[in-house]
Amino acid sequence: MNERVNPFAILKEAPAFTTKPKPEKPVETEALAQVAEDNNFTSRQAPKPAKKAERRKPRIHRTGRNVQFNTKATPETVARFYKLADEKKVTLGELFEMAIDALEREGAES
Repeated sequence: MNERVNPFAILKEAPAFTTKPKPEKPVETEALAQVAEDNNFTSRQAPKPAKKAERRKPRIHRTGRNVQFNTKATPETVARFYKLADEKKVTLGELFEMAIDALEREGAES
């Protein structure tokens, strides 16, 4: 049988490995910023987005309704729907149910 050769047999001691020291920065960050500002260099940071339209506060109500119903509508119609819900002080689900009930009553009268 062949015996394996030990590649470390010629070494008397195990080598001591150390980490390399971090190189020092040649120029200070503040100096770079001043040079960039003096020469009108623009930042690579993304510009902050323009202020968006005022957002509605979240409507969180525990009503037992757990099926989502999505539909497309114009922004004006959605605004009217939210305005009606606010005026009646009901949740969006309740307003939708009221609208369906009203349409059914109207259909029954015809």
